[in-house]
Amino acid sequence: MSLIIAGRFQTFRAAESAAQKLFARGFLEEDVTLFFVNPSGQHARYPVGGDVGTDPGASAAPKGAGKGVTIGAVIGAVVGAAIFAVFHAPLLVSVIAAGVGAYIGSLAGAMSHTKKARTAGQAEEPARHAGVLVAVHVAPETQDQAATALREAGGLDIERASGRWKQGRWSDFDPLQPPHPVGEFAQSRV
Repeated sequence: MSLIIAGRFQTFRAAESAAQKLFARGFLEEDVTLFFVNPSGQHARYPVGGDVGTDPGASAAPKGAGKGVTIGAVIGAVVGAAIFAVFHAPLLVSVIAAGVGAYIGSLAGAMSHTKKARTAGQAEEPARHAGVLVAVHVAPETQDQAATALREAGGLDIERASGRWKQGRWSDFDPLQPPHPVGEFAQSRV
């Protein structure tokens, strides 16, 4: 595994300028790469798109839908039986009432088991922001120099990573992994 220092930039022009500053400080072209990181949720990890198979907030919805179907069907059957008894309606009315109750119950149950989005006051897992990433393959003794150069060039979210560096690029970069900020460069600007 290689030691990598990276910084996020808003434009390719700013990223290219940062790369030039790294070259001026003695970093080699095969040790610097830049690439665009898509916004969260747009990395097409699945054939239909998206980054995850199931929204974490909706993971318990099927369980809630199952409970809701049962409760709704029972309530619908009771209502249908009452209509049948009071109004001498056909038996089909009871069956339809049970079906409608099951359907409404499944919707209510699924919705009751979805988690709400986090509020601003709650802690969130750090996410990787979209932008142009300048990654630098460094040695332990040059990592601080690379981080300083990226920050001075206007880099945001300066991070340290361990990964595979092949043929002049960060070959195993995973946009879904949160960045690991570099000490004094950890302050993020949006």
